[in-house]
This record gives sequence, structure tokens and C-alpha cells, in this order.
Amino acid sequence: MRLSKTSEYALRILSFMAKEPEQKYSAKSLVETLKISDKYLRRLMTDLSKAGFIKSTRGREGGYSFAKKINNIVLADIIDSVEGMDKYMGCVLGFDKCSDENPCAMHSTWIHVREKFTETFEHKTLADFNYSEIHKF
Repeated sequence: MRLSKTSEYALRILSFMAKEPEQKYSAKSLVETLKISDKYLRRLMTDLSKAGFIKSTRGREGGYSFAKKINNIVLADIIDSVEGMDKYMGCVLGFDKCSDENPCAMHSTWIHVREKFTETFEHKTLADFNYSEIHKF
């Protein structure tokens, strides 16, 4: 399974910033480093700011910085703020009505994967990663 570009980019931005959480990051430096278009990055930063994860400071010394401690930022909350976790909770084959009583061909397999995915994303924070070992953002 793969996350959408929107969720990927939101997680990429915040995990990159979490490597040095006290620093301020300019939009320009984030665009150049993370290879995300300026327009897309700014839209995501607005969503992440509205959710209370980051704050924006204007002016010469401005930029984006964390508004919360990274150990209080849960991965599922990040995804929820930019597009919603519900996107990943439905039927893997796309059926509107898929349940234990009315399953699709993949239901019994997907339900276990979805539970593990949900558990992981609801319990991991940005502080749970070993940033000294990470090379890609």
C-alpha cells in the first residue's frame, strides 16, 4: 500500500523538520531540499499550520517552525489534517459497502493489514524516528 502524494509530502516535510525541531525553515529551502512544488508546499504548510503542528513567522528572520513538541505529533493526526485517515480505512477494492457481513474478495486479508496500519500510525510520533540513520526525506 502507498500513501497519497498529499500525505507523503506532509509526512516528508514534518519528518525533515523534526530532524532539527528547534530550527526555522524557509519555504524556499523546503521546496529545494524536498523537491516539492512551491504552490503544493505552501498549501500543505497552511493545512499543517491550521492543525497546530507548525507556525509561520513572517519577515526577514521568518519561516516555519514547530508549534508543538514532536513527541506530541502523531502520524495519523498529520494525515488527518491534510486529507483524512478515512481514505485508508475503506474497502481495498473500492466498494462502498464492504463489511464482515458483506465482504469483498480481499476483505479478510485487508482487515488485518488495515488494523496494523492504523495501530502503527495512531501510536507513532515524529519523535519515534532515529533521524541520525535517515538519509531520505
